[in-house]
Amino acid sequence: MPDKAILIPAALLVCWTMVMALWMLIHRAGTFSAMKTGLDKLPVGARGPDLWSQLPPGRNDWPAHNYMHLMEQPTVYYAACVILAIGGPTGYDFTLAWAYLLIRIVHSVYQARINVVKIRAFLFIASTLVMTILAFRSLLSVLN
Repeated sequence: MPDKAILIPAALLVCWTMVMALWMLIHRAGTFSAMKTGLDKLPVGARGPDLWSQLPPGRNDWPAHNYMHLMEQPTVYYAACVILAIGGPTGYDFTLAWAYLLIRIVHSVYQARINVVKIRAFLFIASTLVMTILAFRSLLSVLN
């Protein structure tokens, strides 16, 4: 019988990703306002990263950077959580899944607001280590 409880932190990260999407949109609206421009003035096919070099002093697109990061490594997290739900998670797996979620939320807020690379890198490395263990544990859960 699948254990859906391991999917709770994964579902929360999905919801957090949408919070970051909203944060990005609100932040970009403020940036467009500061640049005194609108979407109608952008070249055909322009993307957010294309505009980074045009940002006025004091503006950044850090929430968007983080949103893009949430489309990368967390995809492995979602797969690992589904595999664990099928294979049977242990208490240790739940701890790892919740730890990954919390580290990624802290990473998101830190990157979107402060963004000192040394600290952000530490948070990324911590989440990667947790994710690596969780990935191998997901494999073990279906091999046993």
